[in-house]
Amino acid sequence: MSPSASHHVVALATTLSGIEAVCAETARSFTRHTHDRFGIGLIHRGAQSSASGRGLVEAVAGDLITVNPGEVHDGHPLGGQGRAWRMLYLEPELIGASLAEMGANPGREFPLPVLQDRTAVRHFRTLFASLLRPDAPLAREGALLGLIAAVMTEPGPARRRQAPPPISRARAIMDDDPARPHTLADLAAASGLSRFQVLRGFEQATGLTPHAYLMQRRLAMARRLIAAGMPLAAAAAASGFADQSHMTRLFARAYGLTPGAYAAAMRP
Repeated sequence: MSPSASHHVVALATTLSGIEAVCAETARSFTRHTHDRFGIGLIHRGAQSSASGRGLVEAVAGDLITVNPGEVHDGHPLGGQGRAWRMLYLEPELIGASLAEMGANPGREFPLPVLQDRTAVRHFRTLFASLLRPDAPLAREGALLGLIAAVMTEPGPARRRQAPPPISRARAIMDDDPARPHTLADLAAASGLSRFQVLRGFEQATGLTPHAYLMQRRLAMARRLIAAGMPLAAAAAASGFADQSHMTRLFARAYGLTPGAYAAAMRP
């Protein structure tokens, strides 16, 4: 990301547990990264391109964009201008419970990375506004279920293709303990592959090298700890980062705002 590019990202606490809101207006490009939650957003100015786990896509003002947990994606402005969007990040448990209530498979993922749907956009606008108010529970609950239903009714696969079992074992080791100083030799021993086979197979299956994947898992862990109120230095150490500045650099690069700004937004 260019340091000179205009950039303003604000995280917002919401009135519903399991959902965080973000408002962004930026001309920066975001490199490949992941989130540990579902994301649904609305672009309201400009346009961007994104290489997602569901293909290369472009989105313009008025389009909804989605991301699934663990999906590797990036984002670049189109037309030499910045873009602005509002984004909601939802915990997988919340999405699963909502789908189960609808009688749908609770393990489904968002099928399309970009969609144009007036009903879904209307539900998104209502949900975003009601999440910032304590006095609109009926509007909030109705818009949440309506938005999930509208996004999930679009055609597409229920799940992405699973990684081969040896690679899944290597990934599970890092998922279970992101703070540990994992080595390629450790992953190879656990998966029954050579170090080169792990390196090549992991990138083919996930879109990231093992090291890049581990950094994303550490970021997700740090985000949860910071949201729970842990001091930044302690969160960096608990998540396996070399120091707080290392965590801050990667956090800002992936999420668009610093850990300090995120912590301030999450305080009651």
